[in-house]
Amino acid sequence: MGFLRNAYEAIQAFVVAGGPVLLTIMILTFILWGLILERALYWTTAHPMVASRAKRAWKAHKDHNSWWGHAYRDKLISEAKQESERFNDVIKTLVAVTPLLGLLGTVTGMVYVFDIMAVTGSSNARLMAEGISRATLPTMAGLFTSVSGVMFTYWFDRFAQKATAKLSDELKIAG
Repeated sequence: MGFLRNAYEAIQAFVVAGGPVLLTIMILTFILWGLILERALYWTTAHPMVASRAKRAWKAHKDHNSWWGHAYRDKLISEAKQESERFNDVIKTLVAVTPLLGLLGTVTGMVYVFDIMAVTGSSNARLMAEGISRATLPTMAGLFTSVSGVMFTYWFDRFAQKATAKLSDELKIAG
């Protein structure tokens, strides 16, 4: 129990040192990683079922050669593609936004430093150090979050493209 309390206090001190922008980045990081985990679970468990459901529906459909049959095939492929690309744009947006929030943290931290200098009339090192941490911690956190999510955006896009092409080929063969 002491370990959890120490971890909580360390995180709390980190967030306080980074200012309100760091709290926003932390919340967005949890959302980003929740979506990444959801997509990883989708690709490992649910996608095979989505593809097999589309194949079963195509096999059960009697008309494969008419315009209606081709439209039905396109509908099945489109539904599977939509499912495979779900949340990809949200993940990409979060990857793009977090470094910008880090820069916002840099600006607000530097404004804090200049405000301290203006109010105290001197360059108090202790007060300036707090502003410097408010400037650097959000930048570091924003970049870390962004870089950690970039590879997943690439992988999930590739998985979706390959899965859509494979399903499209399999539905042609089945017909």
